[in-house]
This record gives sequence, C-alpha cells and structure tokens, in this order.
Amino acid sequence: MREKKKTLVLGASDNPNRYSYLALQRLQAAGHPVVGIGRKPGQVGDVAITKDKVAASDIDTVTLYLNPQHQQEYYDYILSLHPERIIFNPGTENDELASKAREQGIETLHACTLVMLSTNQY
Repeated sequence: MREKKKTLVLGASDNPNRYSYLALQRLQAAGHPVVGIGRKPGQVGDVAITKDKVAASDIDTVTLYLNPQHQQEYYDYILSLHPERIIFNPGTENDELASKAREQGIETLHACTLVMLSTNQY
C-alpha cells in the first residue's frame, strides 16, 4: 500500500464543477488526509473547507488551485508548513513562490493532482 500523504488543498471549493472539488474527493477516496482552505466555507465529503489559514502539522503536500495573483497572501503560510512538496496545478504556475519554496528545500512540481492520483504517481 502506498504511503498516505497529508495534503492541503489551497483554493478548495464545494462546487462540483471545480477541479479542486474533484481533487478533494479523489484524495479522500485514495485515503489521504486532507485539509481544505478556500474563498468560502463549505464541505466536501469528510473535509470541511475553511477560509482561515488553519494551524496544520505534518503537511506532506500543498496542492494549489489559486491563480498566482491570489497566492501571494499565502506565501508565508505555505512555507511555514514546511511541506515536502508543492504541486502547481495547471494555471497556478508561479515562479516567485516556486523559487522561495526551493530555497527552503521544498520540492515543486508543475503537475496535475488529478492525473497524479489516477496514474498512481501521487
């Protein structure tokens, strides 16, 4: 069995038409513990989505569903979590944040969480 990776979905949404919604569902289905932060509160399965920067420990992966303009307010928060990696999903690519993360030894990936999950690369 693959290692379960506690994941923060930043840009989480309870809208079934959003990719972050699908990511929340599929991460849970794969058994990964999930934390959701979005623009408004909501619920997807067992995951409560909050607007607040929650204190979270043992975050392995931050997967981004926020465009770069909205990421800046989260830089310090993301880096303070000391994740193993940050996944920049399509449309979230951000050289500034990626550079800051790499300086702290955090792996950065330009990838799609949904594809990674479906191909057992997560």
